[in-house]
Amino acid sequence: MQLLIYFFLAIGLSMDAFSLALAYGTTNLSFNKIILSSLCVGLFHFFMPHLGSSIGTIFLEKITINTNFLVGIIFFLLALEMFLNRKEENKKLITTTGAIIFFAFTVSIDSFLVGIALGLTKSSILIASLIFSFVSSAFTFLGLILGKKLFEKYKEKALYLGIIILLFLSLKYFFQIYVN
Repeated sequence: MQLLIYFFLAIGLSMDAFSLALAYGTTNLSFNKIILSSLCVGLFHFFMPHLGSSIGTIFLEKITINTNFLVGIIFFLLALEMFLNRKEENKKLITTTGAIIFFAFTVSIDSFLVGIALGLTKSSILIASLIFSFVSSAFTFLGLILGKKLFEKYKEKALYLGIIILLFLSLKYFFQIYVN
């Protein structure tokens, strides 16, 4: 039963990765960048729960930060960057190792928070992290591939779809501030 719970948690955690990957995929990434980005997201989804479990509770006691607001701002800025740079030839947002790491970190912040909860409940972090890692890698890969296909078919219109997805994601996080 616990494995099923971890699997559903992994799907929930991977939805942001899929949505952001879909948006980034519309920038026509190379297949190598798609693979590297997917693996990096998987690694972050493996390590962030461990980090959350081990130091998260201490961090939350010392610093108060609304992670929904932080993630909403990041997604809004990414959408703004995509919009402002939409006319540049061969513009790809995930072009450097640093950009891939930032992308992976951005979609893995919620894994850190889940790690805090798993640590407090004495759940198996290793098994949960392995499931989170596999599912998030797969969702990221599928999102990037689908976004690339949309770009191949619709060109610049697909990029606007990516921008709209990022804007909706940022709004989702901003509204969660008021719900929580």
